[in-house]
Amino acid sequence: MERRTRVRFAPSPTGPLHMGGVRTALYNYLFAKQRGGDFIIRIEDTDSNRFVPGAEAYIIEALNWCGIIPDEGVDGNGKVVEEASEKHPHAPYRQSQRRGIYRKYADQLVESGNAYYAFDTAEELNEARAACEAKGETFIYNQTTRMSLRNSLSMPESEWRPLLDSRTDWTVRFKMPENTVVAMDDMIRGHVEINTDTLDDKVLWKRADELPTYHLANIVDDHLMEITEVIRGEEWLPSLPLHYLLYQAFGWQDTMPRFAHLPLLLKPVGNGKLSKRDGDKMGFPVFPLNWLNSEGETYHGYREDGYFPEAFVNLLAMLGWNPGTEQEIFSMKELIEAFSIDHVSKSGAKFNPDKAKWYNKEYLRMKSDEELTDAFMPILASKGINEDYDKVKKIVALIKERATFVADFWDIASYLFVAPAEYAEKDANKFWKEENYTLALKVADFILAFDGEFTKESLEGPLEEYIRSNEWPMGKVMNCLRLALVGASSGLGIADIVTIIGKEEFARRIEAIKAKLC
Repeated sequence: MERRTRVRFAPSPTGPLHMGGVRTALYNYLFAKQRGGDFIIRIEDTDSNRFVPGAEAYIIEALNWCGIIPDEGVDGNGKVVEEASEKHPHAPYRQSQRRGIYRKYADQLVESGNAYYAFDTAEELNEARAACEAKGETFIYNQTTRMSLRNSLSMPESEWRPLLDSRTDWTVRFKMPENTVVAMDDMIRGHVEINTDTLDDKVLWKRADELPTYHLANIVDDHLMEITEVIRGEEWLPSLPLHYLLYQAFGWQDTMPRFAHLPLLLKPVGNGKLSKRDGDKMGFPVFPLNWLNSEGETYHGYREDGYFPEAFVNLLAMLGWNPGTEQEIFSMKELIEAFSIDHVSKSGAKFNPDKAKWYNKEYLRMKSDEELTDAFMPILASKGINEDYDKVKKIVALIKERATFVADFWDIASYLFVAPAEYAEKDANKFWKEENYTLALKVADFILAFDGEFTKESLEGPLEEYIRSNEWPMGKVMNCLRLALVGASSGLGIADIVTIIGKEEFARRIEAIKAKLC
């Protein structure tokens, strides 16, 4: 009987969620939804030394913003579930709250001969490491060194058994088998084999905080939560042999999930993993939301920089995945239908900040005028402008094709709300010559005297006819007049501008320019 698809995203609350982490969550979500399965959130907070307050809430808020909503693990209020229920049967979903579970499994591995107790102090391990380095070798805690170190394999039981109660700094280490080939299959990278002699005896459980390491916790939780596929970042690929061996040691081979390791997100220029430093250097965010760190520095996020969540999700989906067609714009529904692990690349995906802006521009164009106006009104309010909604909507409809972000509306058309405080010097030198502005002022008088319906459609034709009938240079006259109204020679057509700002404001701006030039 085929098992129901169940995948999980298991972030660590050690800081803001990188966009690469969001992509991992997205691919898990798409994979599950396409198969009618479950997408689970589990917080892997076993590394208490690196825990950052607020990081967990940030992760959940970021996923919600993206529309990546878990079926299990987080409730409707955005809180990680702590008590089991019909909807959340495997609670709690924070590993720190599951600490009582893992000791049993660590002891089980020791009893079966697949793990052992290690009592080496940090100082002793540093000495062993330094001795190897002095000989030009690399220290590995494995079958070649374990018998010379302090553990339950090298010491008599009468010596090590009392240490379990008297010491609090011991660990449980996996006993890596000698000269064994581990054969593994990855859904993206294919068949992989590795000899265990190249691997070390990883720590699985720590007496100091009574918490497991990632390796034990994630295997046990994936098994108990009936995870069918583990889709995670490439950085976990070196851990795959250990995880295979742990499933075998527990006798869980028949329910072992399939694994897929996603390619890295790479810097825009050259190789290497995309980092915050790259974003700072080139002026783009690498986090979904703003994050204020402990030093008071703000890491910029896509949301606060004006990106639509749909654009951000679409961008991430295409970083490492190819739909096999020329289509680039996908709704979440379309992504769910089209997504396939088979089309995820093995090689890293180079991030292109210009492409990110392109996606946002495309999504902005698809938004209704009402949606864009609703988004723009708070920006106007923040600038102290209380403008009529219908007027703003009319402006948005005229300028949205020129914008990449909603915030661009102000940069593009602020002159439709406030008179220019200054005039572009380069344009003024080019167009404000006496023969031009004299004609421009006559055109202004024509507009002020116009007695037809004061709309673009009614004014535009007569205005152009007036200029042409007098054989005046259309471009020079219009640019000179636009400069007076806008503060620059670029902008909307004159008929658009004057009918939006109205005759009274138009007259005020003409009087201001007369005072400056005449």
